Amino acid sequence: MPVTREAIERALSEIIDPDLGQDIISLGFLKRADIDDGHVQVELELTTPACPVRDQFRTQATELIGGIPDVKSVQVRLSSRKTNRAVRAEKSGLDTVDSLIAIAAGKGGVGKSTVAASLAMELCRQGYRVGLLDMDIFGPSVPTLFEHHETGLAGDENQMVLPEEFDGLKVMSFGFWLGDTAAVMRGPMVTNYVQQFLHQVNWGELDYLFLDLPPGTGDVQITITQSAQIDGAVIVTTPHALAAADVGKAIQMFDKVHVPILGVVENMSYFDAPDTGARYHVFGRGAAERIGTAHGLPILGQLPISPQVFGGPTLQSPRSEDVQNALTGMIRRLGRSKAGFETPEVSADESHVTLTWPSGTTHRVANRTLRLSCQCALCVDEFTGEVKINEADVPIDIHAREVATVGNYAISVEWSDGHTTGFFPYERLKELANA
Repeated sequence: MPVTREAIERALSEIIDPDLGQDIISLGFLKRADIDDGHVQVELELTTPACPVRDQFRTQATELIGGIPDVKSVQVRLSSRKTNRAVRAEKSGLDTVDSLIAIAAGKGGVGKSTVAASLAMELCRQGYRVGLLDMDIFGPSVPTLFEHHETGLAGDENQMVLPEEFDGLKVMSFGFWLGDTAAVMRGPMVTNYVQQFLHQVNWGELDYLFLDLPPGTGDVQITITQSAQIDGAVIVTTPHALAAADVGKAIQMFDKVHVPILGVVENMSYFDAPDTGARYHVFGRGAAERIGTAHGLPILGQLPISPQVFGGPTLQSPRSEDVQNALTGMIRRLGRSKAGFETPEVSADESHVTLTWPSGTTHRVANRTLRLSCQCALCVDEFTGEVKINEADVPIDIHAREVATVGNYAISVEWSDGHTTGFFPYERLKELANA
């Protein structure tokens, strides 16, 4: 009996994507299947090139197709979906970039540039085509991280700027042009330079381009997010309460410009003493967990204070398992984002807030229960995590006046008692509904 495409699809439908929870046929991963006298060649199109389970998919597909009667040989090719990037420029170096990832922070001093460089370098060392663009006009850190302080930018025949290259990683920074000279300029000039560096760099074919954004939520960040389609953002913070408090501001900024947030990296989480092995939480602890609970975002990694790994030039830093784990978490979230999150329909009445999912599953949470679970700064102490809300102060008949969605992961509620701050992540709502 000849081998059919239907038989191949039945076999491959046994492979379940661990992040999306569906089989790869339903997800549309089978791009093509060529059959020639029992010799089978298939192409699986994954959501992102660095998919952490790509080798597992290849092995499973080879074994499952090989188990079909009359199959003589199997070849499995893996590719990734290409992004049709929307850019507001007639000609842009971003046209040949597959995934654009922003690394951001609500405030300075959290090690954002170090984290961005470490993630980009690790992904490059894994064999992918990676770039790093330092978009901090006033305080570029990339020249120091890569020990490149010479000024002057090279161009090609199309008047596009050529990036520098370090061990295969393509890098561009405003500091490569200015050197140690201070950038003294105002809003319109800043916007113009941001546009130039965003679109007039010839990156060539890249799998991933990391944008190291300046701290805060000002003009530069908004210009970037409105000038190009960013596939996801990673927010960097530290365990210190002041840094963690600013995470919410960064989340709100990306939500307003419709950029998916992939998760949070907590930098400088702890210090392991080299002589005793004792672990010290220099800037406190528990902030990562509070961020996850309050905003419904995964903590991609908790990076230590490590002079060996993060205390010198990026190219001289040893590879770090902590960075690798954070990168894996980021890539998995990116794959989910590109495949499309399943989001519920949200409704509210005098007694409950209800989530109705596309599958038909519903989760209902009593209004007062939800109001008492608020994790905002008015209800929970940002330094200690102690609950400040007094249950007796919350009316028995409290209800939602207005409910709005926040990205793909949470809702915000305007309550009848006037309280309006705080996020309620879908995962938290599920937990409360099932309690």
